Amino acid sequence: MSSTTKVYIVYYSLYGHVETMAREVHRGASSVEGVEASLWLIPETLPESVLQKMNAPSKPSDVSVIQAEQLVDADGFLFGFPSRFGTMPSQFLAFFASTDKIWASQSLAGKPAGVFWSTGFYGGGQENSAFTAITQLSHHGMLYVPLGYTFGDKMFEMGEVKGGSSYGAGTFAGDGSRQPSELELELAFYQGKYVAEITKKLKN
Repeated sequence: MSSTTKVYIVYYSLYGHVETMAREVHRGASSVEGVEASLWLIPETLPESVLQKMNAPSKPSDVSVIQAEQLVDADGFLFGFPSRFGTMPSQFLAFFASTDKIWASQSLAGKPAGVFWSTGFYGGGQENSAFTAITQLSHHGMLYVPLGYTFGDKMFEMGEVKGGSSYGAGTFAGDGSRQPSELELELAFYQGKYVAEITKKLKN
């Protein structure tokens, strides 16, 4: 058994908000000694012609697209996604639907996983989106790792708009022009570090 703990940050981002969060989550996970963190994109389901009409930016060239069978190589996960009508987007649901073979073998059972997200505003489904992810984790037997209130006093910060909760890190995109704030990115870094530390403990 390798002494290195592998943490996969697997995400979907259409306009870049979740990607920004994912990179900060990755930095946090990578800060833990003995942890090898890597970023992965889930497959896009929209045709390129549709993405162009939506003015969606190109996918990053430095992040590979993951296939379902590659999940078994990781010791722990952080899944990131934008909310669509209060749930995970169809791209992520399609990806989890493709994991039937590893579900049948329960290859991911016992592996820890956290979630992070982006919504438009406070009532945009931050926590409900997390709930829809938990069902996917549960059927695979994965161990959902919420943040609780381990982030400390900053969890209770009321002086500025911020996404995220005890369920995981989050951001608000507004009309699309708002980018993750310094506090939201700080929480994302913390979550990456927190889940990586727990993954390392469980592996060892």
